[in-house]
Amino acid sequence: MLRGLLLLLWALLAFGPAWFARDLDATVAGWPLNYWLCAQGAVLGFIAIVAVYARAKRGSEAAAPSTHGRLHRIFGLYVLCLLAFLAAMALAERAGLPRPWIGAIFLFSSLALYAGIGIFCRTSDAREYYVAGRSVPPVYNGMATAADWMSAASFISLAGGLYLQGFSGLPGQAGGLAYVLGWTGGFCLVALLIAPALRRAEIYTVPDYFAQRFGGRWPRVLAALAAVLCSFTYVVAQIYGVGLIASRLTGVQFEIGILLGLGGVLVCSFLGGMRAVTWTQVAQFVILILAFLIPVSWLAYKQLGHPAAPFVYGPQLGQIAVREAELAAAPAEQAVVAEFARRAAAYEAMLRDVPAALTRERLQAQQRLQQLRAAGASDAELREASRVLNALPTTEQAARERWTRALAEMHERSRPLGGVAPMATPFGGHPDGTPAERAAFSTARLNFLALMLCLMLGTAGLPHLLTRFFTTPSVAGARSSVAWSLLFISLLYIAAPALAVLVKHEVLSELVGKSFDDLPAWIAQWARVDPALVSVADVNGDRILQFAEIRLGADLIMLATPEIGGLPYVIAGLVAAGGLAAALSTADGLLLTMGNAFAHDLYLQSGRRRVGAIYSVVFSKFALLMVALAAAYVAAWRSADILYLVTASFSLAASTFFPALVAGIFWRRTSRAGVVAGMLAGAGVTLGYMLAHHPVVRGWTGFAGSGLWFGIQPAASGVFGLAAATGAIVVATLLTRKSGL
Repeated sequence: MLRGLLLLLWALLAFGPAWFARDLDATVAGWPLNYWLCAQGAVLGFIAIVAVYARAKRGSEAAAPSTHGRLHRIFGLYVLCLLAFLAAMALAERAGLPRPWIGAIFLFSSLALYAGIGIFCRTSDAREYYVAGRSVPPVYNGMATAADWMSAASFISLAGGLYLQGFSGLPGQAGGLAYVLGWTGGFCLVALLIAPALRRAEIYTVPDYFAQRFGGRWPRVLAALAAVLCSFTYVVAQIYGVGLIASRLTGVQFEIGILLGLGGVLVCSFLGGMRAVTWTQVAQFVILILAFLIPVSWLAYKQLGHPAAPFVYGPQLGQIAVREAELAAAPAEQAVVAEFARRAAAYEAMLRDVPAALTRERLQAQQRLQQLRAAGASDAELREASRVLNALPTTEQAARERWTRALAEMHERSRPLGGVAPMATPFGGHPDGTPAERAAFSTARLNFLALMLCLMLGTAGLPHLLTRFFTTPSVAGARSSVAWSLLFISLLYIAAPALAVLVKHEVLSELVGKSFDDLPAWIAQWARVDPALVSVADVNGDRILQFAEIRLGADLIMLATPEIGGLPYVIAGLVAAGGLAAALSTADGLLLTMGNAFAHDLYLQSGRRRVGAIYSVVFSKFALLMVALAAAYVAAWRSADILYLVTASFSLAASTFFPALVAGIFWRRTSRAGVVAGMLAGAGVTLGYMLAHHPVVRGWTGFAGSGLWFGIQPAASGVFGLAAATGAIVVATLLTRKSGL
């Protein structure tokens, strides 16, 4: 009864404010009510749901006396030492310590800390390696889970996504506050439906549950393969974040930065498994939460005179809305947008006859170089002209792909405000406008809700998260651990919208309108790390920076916040160390999940191989090393932004694991054939929908239509996989009493 009531309350909090967002447009105490409900109110409600359930289910269990006094003292000493280190670095910066030294000290001291914990916690005991001996106190497991959860997507990209996508996302890309609601609301499902049942099963991995519940080979094999698929997509994003931060801190190449960070990951997860990963993640949680809260508090104090950013940034939303309206009507901004529209038309013309356009572009570049040589141009001008010529595509296929991407970017930037969504306007279009506006509004709202549902169900299905709750001493401890996890996670998720709003206010008030000759140095510095992170160009030729001329990547906003806000460089070092902690902590858990899936679930358990516990751990370590190297190789391609990669893994988890777990736990009749059919159907539909809409696949097939089902974008394809998986489980279970699988 209690669980049903709490699930109903969860659904109202999750979907009610989003569905009625346009109706809840009143301003209360300086806050737009709809924004506050989605950015904070619902999150606070989720915390209350999980806490009430954990408290109520303890029932008459006697509270165990605290035996963790020594652990509390060690943790307190660690926090004090960390604060002392930050104070020492601040004094060193004031004394003149060069910035490259500060960055290197933050990087290598962080890696040394994590490596030290990994070495101290090394183990070959299977119970310690897989589940940390099932002895982690709930509050510390909550910190470890929070660090595991607050990945590079949360720390690095979430605030940037909110900056670019506003309340609900862009046309063709839902997002915004859907991430805040989805990544916190999912913990209610973990606590109410999944974690207690899995902890009660006394298992090491999520595929173990499928083998124990359904028997046979295929449920475990499919669960292990699905765990690898979800986790690999996720870990690539984390390693990309590691390379991004390490290269910015030390100035080394992106690929070298990946290898530096990878060494820190492997020392922890390779030597000590879950035992080392747990205590490393506790240390990383403190670093990343301080690294996030200090700059946002500093910005809030600078702009509003109060450091409690999540509670005071509401009035800035109104000021941003006014400034956005002014810019949208400004002639200079409109000239920039018109130029992007002209460039989009030019790319459309080039794509209509790619061979002729490529020949023409090459000929023009050659003539330009010859003219400069004949005119005795400077070496810099000649080098630039040669660079333009050499950068042209070498084949028609390469030209088509490059110009297609450029066309999409120009179309996006030709929208008002350069394609950046208004900060506090929920959904595009208008519910009472023209038929086209009503259709745009309905599609935007539907995609927002679909993405949010995928994130919530994916949260409740991701194996690396669920494994964390196997480490608590009891089932009650698992419930309490979920409550602590959500509380700690919410510290960042409530602060992220505040940071996005404050940074946008800073850009609008301090950066827009500046002369190109007076732009801050951080723009060029970050552009050298990765040109996709930041670009500015004098599109309309007036030498004044317009808002539409700024292109900031989502992965930049948080990392560059100290420089955008004019904070001391030591804060920039702390932010980078926090981003490194977020990426490494999640990568630790993901690599451990994949290594265990390959060794424990696929190699050692799926056949007749039976080895001792020590050899099982050795196999897991070897598999972990191989997966880590493969993920680093893929991350070096820089193929997609962090937020998109992570969103894809959530859709996969929502369609593959969540329906199978819920059916196995709550429907006794669920058969082996049913769960196998469900996992195959969920993964197949989700992956198929994603691949069918990938630009490369569409280029190969030549398909030009939208191909969207009900207007749902590929990032939320998990909703179709969820429906397919649920239907397959029910039908296959009802049709088969006994399965031969």
